[in-house]
Amino acid sequence: MLGTSFKCEFTVGEAIGQIVIWLILSIITLGLALFVLPYYFVKAPINRTYVVDAEGSKIGKLTVDIAFVDILGHALVWLLLTIVTLGLAYFIYWSAVIKRLMNAAKITEV
Repeated sequence: MLGTSFKCEFTVGEAIGQIVIWLILSIITLGLALFVLPYYFVKAPINRTYVVDAEGSKIGKLTVDIAFVDILGHALVWLLLTIVTLGLAYFIYWSAVIKRLMNAAKITEV
């Protein structure tokens, strides 16, 4: 696959929409939604990323499918760690989420 690269088609409008939705959810859930946010916030651009060849033609698409039950279990562990560390673990949690999503990413045919 020489000459291939990634092209992300995630738009600013989509990002703003996500921020608004997660802001509302965070207010409604008194901040608990912030432990699920990293999964969906990082997953969205990955799912809008394509593998393109040297000519710019789409030859594949990155997809991440992860079950909500898996997200919830992981988030609960990190919620407890965040409480114990007075919020410091939340910064490491983002890296852990990105790692899990990248390990779950697959390239599918367009």
